[in-house]
Formats: sequence, C-alpha cells, structure tokens
Amino acid sequence: MPDKATTEILVLYYSREGAVATMARLICQGIESIEGCSARLRTVPRVSATAEATTPEIPTDGPPYVSQEDLAQCHGLALGSPTRFGQMAAPLQYFLERTGADWLSGTLAGKPAGVFTSSSTQHGGQESTLLSMMLPLLHHGMLICGLPFTEPALNETETGGTPYGASHVAGNRSDKPISAEERTLCRTLGMRLANTAATLNKP
Repeated sequence: MPDKATTEILVLYYSREGAVATMARLICQGIESIEGCSARLRTVPRVSATAEATTPEIPTDGPPYVSQEDLAQCHGLALGSPTRFGQMAAPLQYFLERTGADWLSGTLAGKPAGVFTSSSTQHGGQESTLLSMMLPLLHHGMLICGLPFTEPALNETETGGTPYGASHVAGNRSDKPISAEERTLCRTLGMRLANTAATLNKP
C-alpha cells in the first residue's frame, strides 16, 4: 500500500487510436499538479475475437496492464474508454466484469472516481458512454466526481467536454488534436480527483 502521506490515483484506460491514451496522460498531469498526489497509469489488453489468441502478460509498449493490486492500492480512479455505440469498449467492460471479488470485499468503496472518453463525432454517444462507465463504479461504492460548470472551459468548449467527465471529439479519421478546452478539462478532472482523494485520505 502507498505511504499514507501520498495520495495515489489510478488512471486506467483502453485506447485504440491514441486519443484516450493522450487524455489519460493529461489527467495524470492534473493529478500530479496537486501536492502530495501521484498518478499510476495502467491499461487493459485487447479482447480478441479469436479463441486461440493470447496477449503477452507485459505490453510491448505503453503502461503496464492493470492488476488487482493497483485497485487495492489506489486512493481514487480515473477510468477512460473510447465510445463504442454509446458504451465503453469491450476490453474495459471485460476487465470490470472480472472485479467481482473486489466488489465483494469493498476494495473500491468510498474512493472517488471520474470518467473520460473520446468519440469520432460530436454526437457520437459521449455522455451515454460516460454514464455507462459510472454504473459499475457506483456498484463498487465509489464516489463520482464530474466537471462543474464553474469550470470556464466547460462553457467555452466547441468540441468535447461534459459535466459527466472529460471528453474529446477525434473526427471520422481520428486525426483531430485535443483542443485547448479539452486539454484543460482533462487536467481539471485529474485535479478534482486528486483533491477529493487527498481530503478523504487525510489521517
């Protein structure tokens, strides 16, 4: 378990085209801008349609795959996925469906959580995806942190950004860069999570 004086936020995501991975790193920046807080970046393996296919235990690049220890040791969680027909992607869903033992033991109960997503189009189901990601976290007893409209970037954005969590509009070719407002909202979500977790983690 991390030192009680250090508040650690698990930033867990699945990314296919790279936008969600970039958002995850921006959220890490927001977390680590708060004194005494650190981010632990993790991902999940793809789900293969081929029954015989296997994934190496260690990714060839990028952050490590998430483990049960990551869930147990974190003080908060940021969960990210691309939008798939208004829901989270299958690899992240598959991982969450295997956390029954953590639900039973209350591993995540009382810890703050936030969600983030990227979609190809402006109306590609971002908000329903974010809401779908909240449901298992609520079942785990987590405390959901969104983005308030007191954050100026949420009122100014013409791309992504929702009160339910950070979001990005990637374009039909997944080639649109993350806008200034989207970047700000990612960092803000990280800061809100870190501040909330730090307050709850006070001895």
